[in-house]
Amino acid sequence: NPMKQVPALIVDGVALTQSVAILEFLDERFPEPALLPKDFTLRAAVRAIVETINSGIQPIQNFSVLGRIGALGGDKVAWAKETIDAGFHALEQQLASVPGRSDEDTCCVGSAVTLADIALVPQVYNAKRFEVDMDQFPLISKVHAHLETLEAFKKAHPSVQPDAPADA
Repeated sequence: NPMKQVPALIVDGVALTQSVAILEFLDERFPEPALLPKDFTLRAAVRAIVETINSGIQPIQNFSVLGRIGALGGDKVAWAKETIDAGFHALEQQLASVPGRSDEDTCCVGSAVTLADIALVPQVYNAKRFEVDMDQFPLISKVHAHLETLEAFKKAHPSVQPDAPADA
């Protein structure tokens, strides 16, 4: 990755970088199961949730930003916790306002896994790492609890990766 960041995915000798680009590539390359709903409004809702996480929460508390805050004498843990907390308040509202949302929905948008769910899980992992009070976010917590039961998410958990640090 030219940015010297993760993620990077090598496909046929070509390095694909940036989370959303890689997710969209995988959805298009392996169309079943679809990671975007067929309904245009729900597709837009998925993309908005992904962008909230990808642009509005994650970069503000990533390693390079936290490192810089620490170098400037700031409390990087407090910064991360505050930025995730603020972002999750907005995200909780987004999830509540998804068109057609019902109490039976198990995912960010409906009951089928979408790109939004894939973006959500690692951000909740970070929230827990920085001790964000997840009780404030019942929808996020409900969706995350369901996703944690799915085999694909179990296999993708940081703690089971071959290069995972002991505290992952």
